[in-house]
Amino acid sequence: MRINLTLGLKTWLLLLAMAVVLAGCSRINLAYRNLDLLVAWSLDDYLDLNRQQQARLRERLREHLAWHCRTQLPDDLDALQRVRQQIRQGELDERAIRSHYEDIRQAIQSVAVEITPTTVQLLRELDERQVSQLAEALARDHQEHLEKYLAAPLPQQIRERAERMGERVEQWLGKLDAAQRQRIRVWAHTLGEQNRLWLENRRHWQLALLEALSDRHEAEFEQHIVRLLQERESMETDAYRAALAHSENATIALISDLYALSDAQQRRHLDNRLQRLGNDLGSLDCLPAPPA
Repeated sequence: MRINLTLGLKTWLLLLAMAVVLAGCSRINLAYRNLDLLVAWSLDDYLDLNRQQQARLRERLREHLAWHCRTQLPDDLDALQRVRQQIRQGELDERAIRSHYEDIRQAIQSVAVEITPTTVQLLRELDERQVSQLAEALARDHQEHLEKYLAAPLPQQIRERAERMGERVEQWLGKLDAAQRQRIRVWAHTLGEQNRLWLENRRHWQLALLEALSDRHEAEFEQHIVRLLQERESMETDAYRAALAHSENATIALISDLYALSDAQQRRHLDNRLQRLGNDLGSLDCLPAPPA
């Protein structure tokens, strides 16, 4: 089982990246059941929590996971069924995809609101050594991302962006044809210097977090974390905010076009993948019982 973790303290609960985490695991229900362990392991890259902190975090993570399974997962399963129905009826157009995207944004916001109190508590308990350790870890993380995503010339960044997207799409559609690959290359070129803008904004968020931690024992600290987690748009740089809007629109158009270019075999492949995903998630015993 391969779990793909997005680095950065914003993902210390991984619930924020639920779709990414689960899509990268061959046994989704197993990943979901053990998400508290996966989160704790990923957090080790940034913080050396003491035994008491670890115990409290593990308990809260289990509570968050139970909340998500009880209150959010049923909506996710309904959304999967709507997508499958749209696929079978040929109605998965750009408008439908944009609607699903907005649903995902709202779901992420709900998770951000849910985990904010736990985040505040955890960060308030950090001592000076742990804060320094976090600052060093985030600096290393930023440098690694610079080397991975920005060291290459821009044309190479664009090629690699297209390759990554092609690999992701093939997981859902199966083997792509020449027209679909060309459409992905056009999309990758359209995003231009997205890597640089993304990394600059990411570092901006990290530094804002570290600045907030200097006041972690003050009354206004909670509001700082609320802004960082729940009001993320307000923390974005102007350049990234403009680029993000363009990127979102370009990606929605890409998905719509790739689906329009897909053949019957690819659509069956997509429907089967969604069916397996729904079956895995629907088998979780934490889901509420259906009405009698």
